[in-house]
Amino acid sequence: MKEERVVEIKVFGQTFSVKTDADEDHIQAVAQYVNEKMDEVLRKTRSVSTLNVAILTALNIADDLLKEKEQRKALLREVEVKSKDLVEKINVRMAGKEVKKIQVVE
Repeated sequence: MKEERVVEIKVFGQTFSVKTDADEDHIQAVAQYVNEKMDEVLRKTRSVSTLNVAILTALNIADDLLKEKEQRKALLREVEVKSKDLVEKINVRMAGKEVKKIQVVE
């Protein structure tokens, strides 16, 4: 397990000290991503409230995350269906031979 340390990041003009065991480059990339998303919200809404920009940014990032999770689930279901189909095709081809059938482990 990596040792925790404090990394300083800058988000929306404010400096934060973050205690983390992740690589500093990763934490800086996360901060950069949040800054980009906040700038995007700021351009679209022209809101002057930092709190409003932060909340709208959090909602946008959460929406992106949930969409990605659903897409991942759909892809995993597709891989599972195709894998089972391939196993069935292999078993059909090998049916006449003295080879043990391949079984899908679930």
